[in-house]
Amino acid sequence: MATIQVKTENIFPIIKKFLYSDNEIFLRELVSNAVDATQKLKTLASLGEFKGEIGDTKIEVEVDKNSKTITIKDKGIGMTKEEVEKYITQIAFSGAEEFVTKYKDKVDKNVMIGHFGLGFYSAFMVAKKVEIFSLSYKENSKAVHWDCDGNPEYNIEEISNDTGRGTKIILHVADDCEEFLENFKIEDLLKKYCKFLPVEIKFGTRKDRIPTGESFDSDQDKKDGKEKTKEIEVDNIINNPNPAWTKKPTDLKDEDYKNFYHELYPMQFEDPLFNIHLNVDYPFNLTGILYFPKLSNKLELPKDKIQLYCNQVFVTDNVENIVPDFLTLLRGVIDSPDIPLNVSRSYLQADASVKKISSHITKKVADKLEELFKKDRADFEKKWDDIKVFVQYGMISDEKFYEKVQKFALLKNTDGKFFTFEEYENLVKTNQTNTDKRITYIYATNVLEQHGYIDAAKNKGYDVLLMETMIDSHYINQLESKLKHTSFVRVDADTVDKLIKKDEKQESKLSEEQIKKLQPIIEANVAKEQFMVMFENLNEKDAPMLVTRPEFMRRMKDMSAMGGGGMGFYGNMPEMYNLVVNSNHPLINRILTETDSEKQKILSKQASDLALLSQGLLKGEQLTNFIKRSVELI
Repeated sequence: MATIQVKTENIFPIIKKFLYSDNEIFLRELVSNAVDATQKLKTLASLGEFKGEIGDTKIEVEVDKNSKTITIKDKGIGMTKEEVEKYITQIAFSGAEEFVTKYKDKVDKNVMIGHFGLGFYSAFMVAKKVEIFSLSYKENSKAVHWDCDGNPEYNIEEISNDTGRGTKIILHVADDCEEFLENFKIEDLLKKYCKFLPVEIKFGTRKDRIPTGESFDSDQDKKDGKEKTKEIEVDNIINNPNPAWTKKPTDLKDEDYKNFYHELYPMQFEDPLFNIHLNVDYPFNLTGILYFPKLSNKLELPKDKIQLYCNQVFVTDNVENIVPDFLTLLRGVIDSPDIPLNVSRSYLQADASVKKISSHITKKVADKLEELFKKDRADFEKKWDDIKVFVQYGMISDEKFYEKVQKFALLKNTDGKFFTFEEYENLVKTNQTNTDKRITYIYATNVLEQHGYIDAAKNKGYDVLLMETMIDSHYINQLESKLKHTSFVRVDADTVDKLIKKDEKQESKLSEEQIKKLQPIIEANVAKEQFMVMFENLNEKDAPMLVTRPEFMRRMKDMSAMGGGGMGFYGNMPEMYNLVVNSNHPLINRILTETDSEKQKILSKQASDLALLSQGLLKGEQLTNFIKRSVELI
């Protein structure tokens, strides 16, 4: 019996303790090693250094619940006794010592053991004993058997050549890991980590039906070309060795991209809007396909995330540090051997190659959007509502993305028409420039609820934008800082005559004394802590009273609701409104001249309730009373 030369005594429990939450990766590491061995044999054959028959190269994974074992078999290059000594007991276990030295005082669970040459060693995370049977591809090699029970001692011996070329690893599963003896558990892990490995992986067999070549008896069946089938047993291959991202874009059709999307996300029944095929070999290696799904107007965490692979081995779907936050709204695959998987996320974020990859992906996404815009603007406009949250989020969070996208980012008005920033400025600058030489962009957040305000603005000759997403409060702030001499105001932020400051003035039909007389009568209709009553000289065709919401406070509260930094103060403040009284409306004059004080109160209350109702502010008992009063007045 030989001893593994490591200084740290009984290193196995230490590693298991540190990586226990990630113990399922043992299968990924062992199957990946089997794939490497198989690929190396194919490479040697292509170079003429192996002249034998390669034959069937499937990797087989087997579970035996009775003997409590998991077996991984490959038909790759195999190992001699000397190679087992070198690669298993020297490199792997010296790597184990390095690992423990570096991480024994840390609790970071994001370490990838593969970096330390410990792919094989991960077996001890679930096994109390591990056996290796291997036969090298080299001529006249003898098979070798190695075993270890998780202590520094191990056994190794040459055995008769009845194992066949390649390597078989048998894990004797520990008592506290017997969950891995369930077939469904192992199949789930294979599909999770090994779904796209480049060598076929067999996990048991399954029933399949194939045509027999015989037609059914009826004439109709013959006419329809129907034929009989029979049930056979076939290998259960759980992976796709040639996923779409490994192929050239010129070899793929739209249908291929859609099929692969549904292969990645079987529970997604809608097709993606479009995709971006990534294929870079300098200054780093990166392949992948990113898909644009339909996004709702709400900024929600995606259920189906981008998946990160390293040479077709699944690593994680937590890619926040590898791609910018706004790109995590996309779906798809990124595959790169240049992403350092051995380090914690905090280090990963600062890694230079990761930053380059992140920047490149951002550029590719912006380039794709520009290509779609230039190629078919009408189709781009059709997709805009489904991607605008993503684009706006990107423009807010990434300066370089904003610079590229601002040329073709769209604004949509309440008539459903689309404009680039430049087009919209040219549309409204003549009629919507105020006395301070600033262009005012008027916007609505809900066409139905704000219909009266929108209608009044349109009657004035103004255009109204539709800004209805959760992120628009932040987006508007950014546009105000980017677009020259431009400000945004919501359509219900003030009376139509005050939305855009101009020299036009309406004369009042009420004197100051009359306004002072009406002020307390109307103030009695609303809560003073929420409403400020003010009189304005509007057109007599405008509403007698209307509710406006001051732009600044409302926008700050909206941003606070979205989690805007430093906006919490505004989120705790009560809602504030203006109740604007149209001093030129006939109804206001009627209230003023009504001699019956009770009728005067009823008319005043009815007019103010109508204003509140138009903004959805009349609820509960107030709404019930309003309905009763309306019936009585009718």
